Amino acid sequence: MARAVFPGTFDPIHYGHIDIALRAKRLFDELIVAVYDRPLKSLLFSPEERLQLVQRAFADHPEIQVTVFSGLIVNFCRQVQAQVIVRGLRVFSDFEHEFRMALANHRLAPEIDVVALITSEEHSFLTGTTVREIASLNGDVSSLVPPHVAQALTRRLREVGDDGPGSTMTSLRD
Repeated sequence: MARAVFPGTFDPIHYGHIDIALRAKRLFDELIVAVYDRPLKSLLFSPEERLQLVQRAFADHPEIQVTVFSGLIVNFCRQVQAQVIVRGLRVFSDFEHEFRMALANHRLAPEIDVVALITSEEHSFLTGTTVREIASLNGDVSSLVPPHVAQALTRRLREVGDDGPGSTMTSLRD
């Protein structure tokens, strides 16, 4: 039985992530969507909030497990006895980053393979940063994220106000 892990920060989860997870589920017997709790980047949502948003995104897919993890992804894969790490590729620059990560993970755990799925065309521009910035500028993100995520973004951005995540975003204001 092939068990795969789809790791990410999911800050926030968007339709590109959901598409990759649903397609991965067709390829593997079991899929675990793993929310990384301590990435080295600024986040809008806490690990608990991101976990809840991801769980709700897959509420209609009980065959997809959702959990939070810490540390190296290969150690988590070993812990849950997964043989595969699933990653998504949007654009050419993703390939170089994912290739380096796959090589490093292979060095650490040669028994765990990495499978990269090419994103669906309609999601090729979509990143958590893009979603956060559009939402922070009062843009409509309803075509980018599930309704509960759009509501959570609105609520969080209202809470953080002008001290929000703008300093880490690529500007869409131009």
